[in-house]
Amino acid sequence: MSKAARERSARERLASERKRQAARAKQRRLLAIVLGSVVAVAVIVVGTVLIIDRQGKNGRAEPHTGAVAPLSRQQDGSIVMANAGVAKPTLEIFEDFQCPICKQFEGTSGDTIVKLAAEGKVKVVYRPFHLFGQMEDPVKINSLRSAEAALCVPAPQWLSYHDALYKYQPREGDKGFSPDDLVKWGKDVGVKDANFEKCVRDEQKKPQVDAMTKYAQQRGVDSTPSVFLDGKQLQGGEIMNPGALRAAIEGARAAGK
Repeated sequence: MSKAARERSARERLASERKRQAARAKQRRLLAIVLGSVVAVAVIVVGTVLIIDRQGKNGRAEPHTGAVAPLSRQQDGSIVMANAGVAKPTLEIFEDFQCPICKQFEGTSGDTIVKLAAEGKVKVVYRPFHLFGQMEDPVKINSLRSAEAALCVPAPQWLSYHDALYKYQPREGDKGFSPDDLVKWGKDVGVKDANFEKCVRDEQKKPQVDAMTKYAQQRGVDSTPSVFLDGKQLQGGEIMNPGALRAAIEGARAAGK
């Protein structure tokens, strides 16, 4: 091979090697960009989860909006929501604020119930109680604290507080419903009662919660939500379907006229 040919071959090999090095450098830059993007997304996801978790524990409660029938508390601790003169049909709701299915029921049918009561088509009786008394903590204490706090809330703010307890319901097995949060949510929704905070922190309503739990057991309630229309228990397919629930209530109303 001539000297010129050898030089040309060496130049070609050098050019080829430079191309390979440039390609490898480009791959490394792309890999660095991809890894950096993955890390950035992971940081955002973790940060979002932490923010949501903090909000779930101590976020702000909001007053209920929209038309609501007058609320009053009965001597046994239950809350009645009904327009003046409406006594039938009567919808009784046995609930535990730690119960995930109760939260689902509230999210599915809660607005329908409030609307029907505001329209004067039903009398609603909310009966919160302590279903999870035999469970291990924190489920047990979450169930008890939330029921006690709900009974500390004056009737006018009760529905707003009820909404907040479901909005910030802790996941099963997680700690939640701390006294600080329970007090804060009451203040958020407009509770002005000077004794409210003491009532929550000192668990002043525990005897009444125990009595309401005993009453639920006497009625044969062993799961939540348990919903009764004029004393007859409704099935899951009725209470979890707003249309079916409305039809049942309006049917009972028509039959009672």
